[in-house]
Amino acid sequence: MTKDELRQKANDLPLAPGVYLMMDKTGKVIYVGKAKKLKNRVSQYFQDSASHNIKTRNMVSQVDHFDTIFVSSEFEALVLENSLIKRHMPHYNILLKDDKGYPFIRLSKEDYPRFSLVNRPAADNARYFGPFGGRYETRQALDAVLSALRLPTCSRKFPRDIGAERPCLNFHMGRCDGFCRTEMPREEYQRRIQQAAQLLEGRSKQLLRDMKAEMEEEAEALRFEQAAAIRDRINAISALSKKQTVIAGLCADTDIWGIYRGSGKCCYAILHMEEGNLAGRETELFTAPIEETEAEMLSALTAQYYLPRAILPHEILLPFDTGECENLSEVLTRRAGHKVWVHVPQRGEKADLRSMAQRNAQEEAERATTAAERVAHTLEVLGKMLDLPAPPGRMESFDISNTGKSDIVASMVVYNGTRPLKSAYRRFRIKELQGHPDDYASMQEVLRRRLQHAADGDEKFLPLPDVFLIDGGQTHARAALEVAERFGVTVPIFGMVKDDRHRTRALITPEGREIGIVGNPAVFSLIGQIQEETHRFAITFHHESHTKSTLKSALDGIPGVGEKRKAELRKHFGTIKAIREADVEQLTVVLPRNVAQTLWNHFHG
Repeated sequence: MTKDELRQKANDLPLAPGVYLMMDKTGKVIYVGKAKKLKNRVSQYFQDSASHNIKTRNMVSQVDHFDTIFVSSEFEALVLENSLIKRHMPHYNILLKDDKGYPFIRLSKEDYPRFSLVNRPAADNARYFGPFGGRYETRQALDAVLSALRLPTCSRKFPRDIGAERPCLNFHMGRCDGFCRTEMPREEYQRRIQQAAQLLEGRSKQLLRDMKAEMEEEAEALRFEQAAAIRDRINAISALSKKQTVIAGLCADTDIWGIYRGSGKCCYAILHMEEGNLAGRETELFTAPIEETEAEMLSALTAQYYLPRAILPHEILLPFDTGECENLSEVLTRRAGHKVWVHVPQRGEKADLRSMAQRNAQEEAERATTAAERVAHTLEVLGKMLDLPAPPGRMESFDISNTGKSDIVASMVVYNGTRPLKSAYRRFRIKELQGHPDDYASMQEVLRRRLQHAADGDEKFLPLPDVFLIDGGQTHARAALEVAERFGVTVPIFGMVKDDRHRTRALITPEGREIGIVGNPAVFSLIGQIQEETHRFAITFHHESHTKSTLKSALDGIPGVGEKRKAELRKHFGTIKAIREADVEQLTVVLPRNVAQTLWNHFHG
């Protein structure tokens, strides 16, 4: 379909909630989204693309057709969107790991049911718990639950192996009550299995209350050995949440989220709290398009994290508002069977916990990010901000320095990625300007000479860069563009706009489009570093040039002091002040005595 046809189809949609699926020419789903009013949301994609970010423009450029599914409410759209994302794994959606990374615990349906780990539920009448975290952690958690309730973890089959041989080592170590023995009733085994299921469903508080009541009954009946065994199981269950992150997540009544976008990697962290105490922490690295805001990332992550789960906390604290808190609360409340409150804490202890989760996410992301990944990420972000076809490899920056109309010089600084390439630095003296200083004309002369060297095949000025950075605003950039166009050079040109503290706050195109960089610390730091290095190199050259010109003008017109002797005086004394303060004997080190006397007389009357 053409863009006009897509726009017309979008305009024909009703103002109703639903989910939309964007598809490419092959029919592959590349993006899934939800909307309160489908017509308004979908039609925005096919209007003027100037207001779209890079990710949206790229996605829309690949859309061949789209489909919609109408629902009755916003929270139904939220549930359906998550389901479709997990099914199609669209390229332009933020994605957590697929279901293969989230194992389920299966409880078989038989006289002696057993627990096992599976990748996904099946329609086999068995009970399923989860999804949980990694397979290793989930296996550890399941083993801890079975050990706490002294259930078998061996490979024996019941009732086939009951009484067939002596109990295994787990029985003798006190980790299993030996249900392979004939004296252990099936009813007790099934009761323990149901207690394990209660734990895996997150109902540990209710289970502990029931077990304490049972222990008291046994004690009152003077069955102290049985009461002690129940007491030991209660203690083991109480310790579970403090040892196993997966179990902590099930037992938690509050989840606190933190999210961080680093240089190369993103990470979320969840702190699981139980009755006000930290019971466990969960972190995961993930990837997200550069253009996604943190609110968009968090909205997608929380939906994907909680919607597949049957066990949910009573409270979920987020670091900032995603615009979906109310809808997510309603959806999760319906699924959990109890109130789930999703909100952003503003002050007090909960706000401190939110900050702690944020720090956890940041530290995990920074720890996992290498220096090379930070560099690559910074250049990728800069390239997308500037609409470059690829991250910039070589960047050249220019600055002008002068004192009035004299000693006008320019610097050319070269960066290879994020590091200065000092062997490629170049200096220019402005030769063509007459009368008064003109930064625009000076910049044009410098760029013209630089491009002419390249056109002549001068290897010192090759290759051309991926981007030109001009110290100054739009007018400076436009002046440079005029020169580049005369040479047929299409290298993008940007002016570096400074704030009142002389820091580069933005880049600007010759057409006047300003690109803010303050919001990205890595890019802001890189551009600021390039601007400062270019300015430093220009100022250093200007000081050297001004010092030489001052010496030269002060020595002009003195009989016997030609260019060669001026150079020798500059080399030996360094400054006019030193020459003026030297006596005749000191001057004779450089000059013949009669010329030294003439020079001394020139300065001293």
